[in-house]
Amino acid sequence: MALTQEPFSLRIDVRISDVDPQLHVTGSAYQQYADHARFECVQAAGISVDELLADGFGPVNLETTIRYHRELRAGDSVDVTCSWIWSPGKTFRVEHVLTRAAGELSATVDHLSGLMDLRTRRLVSDPGAEWARRAADPTLLGLPANHPATQRG
Repeated sequence: MALTQEPFSLRIDVRISDVDPQLHVTGSAYQQYADHARFECVQAAGISVDELLADGFGPVNLETTIRYHRELRAGDSVDVTCSWIWSPGKTFRVEHVLTRAAGELSATVDHLSGLMDLRTRRLVSDPGAEWARRAADPTLLGLPANHPATQRG
């Protein structure tokens, strides 16, 4: 299900600890930027990760793909978007676009993810419903504001 809302976005300044000896951002830092943006997006949606974990659920990454377009270097700032792509089943995608502050595409980071029931060590069959049920603003997660899981009553 795709919504037309602009994706969540976060600006991150490249730190010296994110670069290699040539002052290029390392691959692991690109992934950390994506992870940080996803965490901030979940919090902005109103989800308490502490409560999620206390209830026995944990988000898991099953696959990560980084595509490099233009290098990021020490001193750069990067805007990282976070778009959630839902389909039927136990998995979903979270896509990140990393753009230099001047608007130049630097990289994309795509995750195939799931929500694990930590008691059974199995993926939740409808992760979108679980995320929507917990979110004050499910639209930040690419879910409709009127998702059936958000209906109280």
